[in-house]
Amino acid sequence: MDEKFIRERITQLRIARNVSEYQMSAELGKSASYVQAITSGRSLPSVEQLFNIIDYFGLTPAEFFNAEDGDSQEVRTAIHLLRALDTQSVASLLPLLRRLAEQAGPRETPET
Repeated sequence: MDEKFIRERITQLRIARNVSEYQMSAELGKSASYVQAITSGRSLPSVEQLFNIIDYFGLTPAEFFNAEDGDSQEVRTAIHLLRALDTQSVASLLPLLRRLAEQAGPRETPET
């Protein structure tokens, strides 16, 4: 893991979210050039700031550093929301999710 990965991952996530560097900086409560300084390599965020950036994207640190998982932002958001639900609520959603998965086509769906 190197500085280049962090710069490129922030840029990748920002573009996927369709947010400008300026807008992201403002939403993080930083100066207008904050994100641009990071993505250009002029500076790196502190550990605390990096966690704020990861949270900004609605990711866990593991999701941020595992850029190869292939999940879309929507899938990650759905997973994040499911984790906030109690077991009974998740269980009530499973039939709907299974039906939607069947309609979507032949993808592997676990039987849990």
